[in-house]
Amino acid sequence: MALVLFDLDNTLLAGDSDFLWGQFLGEKGLVDPTFYSAENERFYQEYKDGKLDIFEFLEFSLKPLAQRSMDELHNLHRQFMQEKIHPIISEDALSLVDRHRKRGDDLAIITATNSFVTAPIARQFGIQDLIATEPEIRNNRYTGKISDTPCFREGKVKKLNDWLKNRGLDLGDSWFYSDSHNDLPLLEQVTHPVPVDPDATLASIAGEKDWPVLYLHHAPPSP
Repeated sequence: MALVLFDLDNTLLAGDSDFLWGQFLGEKGLVDPTFYSAENERFYQEYKDGKLDIFEFLEFSLKPLAQRSMDELHNLHRQFMQEKIHPIISEDALSLVDRHRKRGDDLAIITATNSFVTAPIARQFGIQDLIATEPEIRNNRYTGKISDTPCFREGKVKKLNDWLKNRGLDLGDSWFYSDSHNDLPLLEQVTHPVPVDPDATLASIAGEKDWPVLYLHHAPPSP
């Protein structure tokens, strides 16, 4: 029985839930649409370029959570799931998860996106274990800050190691599916790294390391 880890954005999902949440807030008029859209685009490009300041981004992305009650946020998230997330969940992604589930593997989603956005998405895939960036909560409200290490790059490895220790597990027989070169620190730790629809940097590294590449959302590039 293996441990199987899935990145979420652009891996299980055919899109980025963090980016789409920001887009959703702008479309609903819950943030300044012009400013928020421009910043959302900037951070997303910096992420793809491997230049993201995760703390600057989290200060930006968690602020709207602190401005609303839990009830309002959960109502908004239900709309978000219907409008933005359900359309980017593919049968191929669901089948991949189901194949590992039927093998009896231990499944977990590990993502830099915060747990408010991602927990309902993990449930949609039927995956109970979620390792994510955790927003701080006080008096049943989000504070706009994080409660521990961001689950990003080397921080993702740290959070995973803490999670493994708490559960008495290890990476002896482990898989990790991811699209992004930002996940190289973790891809290099597991026994079965699998780039999924990889970005250009990760695709190049996968070729050098002879890692198998999976295409869930796009056709493979022409030879």
